Amino acid sequence: MAFSKTNRANTLNGIFLVSLFALSAMYIAELPWVEILGFSPLVIAIIFGMIYGNTLRHKLPAEWVPGVIFCSKNILRFAIVFYGFRITYQQVFAVGAEALLLDAIIVSGTFVFGWFLGTKVFGIDRDSSMLIGSGASICGAAAVLATESTLKSEPYKTAMAVATVVLFGTLGMFLYPVLFKYGFLLMDPKEYGIYVGATVHEVAQVVVAGSAVNKVAGDTAVIVKMTRVMMLAPFLVILSYFLTKNRPTKGDQNKKPDEKSKIVIPWFAVYFLLVAGFNSLNLLPKEIVSVINNIDTILLAMAMAALGIETNFSKLKNVGLKPFILAGMLFVWLIFGGYILTKGIGAFFA
Repeated sequence: MAFSKTNRANTLNGIFLVSLFALSAMYIAELPWVEILGFSPLVIAIIFGMIYGNTLRHKLPAEWVPGVIFCSKNILRFAIVFYGFRITYQQVFAVGAEALLLDAIIVSGTFVFGWFLGTKVFGIDRDSSMLIGSGASICGAAAVLATESTLKSEPYKTAMAVATVVLFGTLGMFLYPVLFKYGFLLMDPKEYGIYVGATVHEVAQVVVAGSAVNKVAGDTAVIVKMTRVMMLAPFLVILSYFLTKNRPTKGDQNKKPDEKSKIVIPWFAVYFLLVAGFNSLNLLPKEIVSVINNIDTILLAMAMAALGIETNFSKLKNVGLKPFILAGMLFVWLIFGGYILTKGIGAFFA
């Protein structure tokens, strides 16, 4: 029993260490100059974790490691579930069929395009290609985390995918308003908001890029973006189905086709939708929902910090420039392809 209590205490020590990184990231993210840059606590947390993981990782007691892993796995799934408190189905219906169709095409098209380019053209491994594709197509770092939880890939691949989100999402956050203000985008503020919400990587980046024009553009961009975020759940279910059907299984020769694999449903994605449904009922005061969202941000930051701690720079060096070239091509696709789709679908529904 004493041994069990000792193990529990060591695990808690690991969780406490990760929580310190997360809380520090939350504090820094609220600094005015950091808010202007649009860096979310998640991005800052993984940077902190990677710095620690590649400098002082050898000083981390081995007994604390289970606590770090607990944060990168269990706490991650819990945080994704409660991410649903940021969304309501009313918001989804409010954007209309035009934005819903645009979001669906962007999410599916960007992910498939990323997977195809990564694996077939650049020769990048499947997991890295999918992680980069999910970050670009849905909701940045949060989507990378959720996809990693389904793929069960190595931490350094997740860190690399998040790095691409930071690089090109930040670039887009500054580029989109400039394109609008100098007349390169033939759009009114509402249409611009739809375009931004459907194509910019992170939620925080969408807020900055949208509100840089005016309130109409900012509000529209956030609603369209959160609708895109809601597509994370069906995306994960479909991805799980795809992975299961294409996963080789030992002893397949002795099994019937329908016995070879069993579809693994990512239940945390289903619970995410249920939480969003509960949030749509408006049973909880806004103040309580705000507190829940703040706690959820801390949990997501903990997961990111834990992944950073488990990321080795030497492995990142081995991936080369190909993942960033892939992410860059997806960025170009989102700008030009997203613009054409926004204009085309808008004209169809006009």
